[in-house]
Amino acid sequence: MNIETFRKYCLSFNGAKEKLPFGKAHSKYDQELLVFYVEDKWFCFVNIEKFDFCDLKCDPEESVELQTKYIGIKPGYHMNKKHWVSVYFNSDVPDPVLKDLVRKSYELIVSSLPHKIQQSLTDKS
Repeated sequence: MNIETFRKYCLSFNGAKEKLPFGKAHSKYDQELLVFYVEDKWFCFVNIEKFDFCDLKCDPEESVELQTKYIGIKPGYHMNKKHWVSVYFNSDVPDPVLKDLVRKSYELIVSSLPHKIQQSLTDKS
């Protein structure tokens, strides 16, 4: 998978948007972080130049299981290690698993939103 395919997939979810919020960061790596979010809550971020891994929100129990099963899934980079995972591209994580994890991350974020907003997002389906 390449950055454009990945980006299009992340933006395919209802209400999903993107931004590069760290333009003033000291690190060039951080300046290039593309964040995917819904209602200002992040569900994924990835470096658009290196495209080496993405961080995803994850159920804590599933996170432990995934880290045991795949070498390419680690505790979330710069995030709460209990609730986020880093999924490395070009590793042992198949694209269908990666896409499933992105979808689950989006769904976790949506489920945390007020009911009225959740309803408006599902009405757009």
